[in-house]
Amino acid sequence: MRNKSSFLGIVEDVSGTSVSVSLASETLSGLVFVNGQGYKIGQVGSFVRIPIGYIDLFGVVSQVGASAVPENLILKEFQKEVEKKLDRGYRWLKVQLIGEGQNGGNFKRGISQYPTIGDEVHLVSQDDLRKIYGEVDMPYFVQIGHVAGAEGIPAFIDVNKLITRHSAVVGSTGSGKSTTVASLLVSLSNTEVYPSSRIIIIDIHGEYGRALADRAHIFKVNPESNSKNKDRSLFIPYWAMTSEELLEIAFGAFADDGKDREYVLEKIIEFKQHSHKKQNREGVTEDNLNADTPIPFSIHKLWYELYCEMFATYYSGGDKRPEKANWAHEKDSADRLLIGDVMKGIPPKFRSVKDVRGDTEKINYIPNTHNFRRQVENLGSKLRLRRYDFLFRPGSWLPNEEGETKEDLDSLIKQWIGDDKPISILDLSGVPNSILNNIISALLRILYDGLFWARNLSQGGRYRPLLVVMEEAHSYLSDKSNGHAMEAVQRIVREGRKYGLGVMIVSQRPSEVNATILSQCGTFFAMRLTNQSDRSHVSSVVPDNLESLTNMLPILRTGEAIILGEAVKLPMRTIIEPPRKDRRPDSEDPIVYDVVKPEDSMHPGGWGIMMETNPNYKEFVKVWRQQNARVTIDKTKGGKDGDGSS
Repeated sequence: MRNKSSFLGIVEDVSGTSVSVSLASETLSGLVFVNGQGYKIGQVGSFVRIPIGYIDLFGVVSQVGASAVPENLILKEFQKEVEKKLDRGYRWLKVQLIGEGQNGGNFKRGISQYPTIGDEVHLVSQDDLRKIYGEVDMPYFVQIGHVAGAEGIPAFIDVNKLITRHSAVVGSTGSGKSTTVASLLVSLSNTEVYPSSRIIIIDIHGEYGRALADRAHIFKVNPESNSKNKDRSLFIPYWAMTSEELLEIAFGAFADDGKDREYVLEKIIEFKQHSHKKQNREGVTEDNLNADTPIPFSIHKLWYELYCEMFATYYSGGDKRPEKANWAHEKDSADRLLIGDVMKGIPPKFRSVKDVRGDTEKINYIPNTHNFRRQVENLGSKLRLRRYDFLFRPGSWLPNEEGETKEDLDSLIKQWIGDDKPISILDLSGVPNSILNNIISALLRILYDGLFWARNLSQGGRYRPLLVVMEEAHSYLSDKSNGHAMEAVQRIVREGRKYGLGVMIVSQRPSEVNATILSQCGTFFAMRLTNQSDRSHVSSVVPDNLESLTNMLPILRTGEAIILGEAVKLPMRTIIEPPRKDRRPDSEDPIVYDVVKPEDSMHPGGWGIMMETNPNYKEFVKVWRQQNARVTIDKTKGGKDGDGSS
């Protein structure tokens, strides 16, 4: 028996997952009422139901009107039928099938059978949607907002599939992307529901510290000494990197023949072997130790020896190499060498050969078959620069000259993914831009390798999955970017699911993110996108065969997203519930003009809402030089321009 209140029309054409529907004459008004609730007919993005026996097929309206007319009806032999249909004013719908359920419930993605010509098509009411989405009491479903246009229907996502099947949050600047991510992370880090949640945020602009301070440890290259959140120092021990990662960051490119590179690798292995003998590491033997084994060694001592080999072209008084006397830069007995400082990266100084031509001592020239002076000097300069201390002077993980450290990698990994708070924010805003891509690659590789080998342990990813959030992903996951971060992420999205490592890609320019990475994301939070190339890129990789829905992206409101993929039962146009204002990311637009009361501002209205009478540009230069935008400024210490302190 036909349900007249929800009846829309009949199926006229089926092609793959696309169904063309001819609207019935009784629906000409464009408005139907179901249980007293009015519904507009033919809304793009709305749902329809096709009953087939005990099964209901569900689909999403993707096209309306003349463009939805099946092409075969336009053929000449169907001209009369076309004219008949045209009398109804091109009242056609095109529907994309997405799943099925029994009597409006127990919805499952995918379809077991297709509709046939003449099958009825019905509107999906809010009651039907409530049966599909429903009030989910399973803890692996988390509410993130409500369905757009139906505030009484909560929007739930499946945490299991969101994390292990990867996800992407894309949207133009100002679409509410960062706030959406913060809202998602607040829900996922609710320790009352998920006491074992583990999340790492790769935050290259330092946006999320304020939003998640109550549930996150924040690691910074230059932590604030007076920070209320007690930020921690971010250390990435160089010796935990693979040889390829370390050589590229520390030395740079070598000659094409590879001879010099192999020589340095042999020296690294030699230093690691020496270190292992001094401080035995469980699980490492002489047989399995190689250049990639995360064993501490002194890169400072390695640099010093390589420097001597490259620049000490002769020795006076036999073949004996110059030995260190002390670290006070004193001359040795042969008056040939200024000692330098190993741990400070200060090189020794050598006299030129021509200065000792008159010496009566025997001079032995030692031929040098290697030539990587530039690479050695490059490493030395980085050892002396404070901005590289997070890498080459990693606190308690800094090896002495014998390769011994106060702490091992277990304490570092515990800080990142096993501490008392569920979220760790790795603030990379202080990392030199020239090595940012390499640092991100090293971080991801360390996490992946650790979870891969520990997959069968309680600390591993199979028993306690880890979500890695990659903010501003287009800046280091582009096909044009130089570095290994993209290769590391490609490996994770292909294989990480099996080992409990999931990623969330966040980008305002999805067209610049590698297509292979996006295509592996099982869930998309597509927010407002105005750029055509960005929308096309998203359309080509969305997992639900609903490319036409991306045409709606330019008109989405701020904070509104179309959620597609495995973490939702049906594609949802959703209003994301934002965190409270003091818990939102530090990415809001500055206020250029606002109307304020005179007592609320020194300069009401105008260009900006705040105008200092005596701006202190000494503060301006201080934070610039310090490269820390979050230092606390004491506004009581003012004065004339350039005076005062902070």
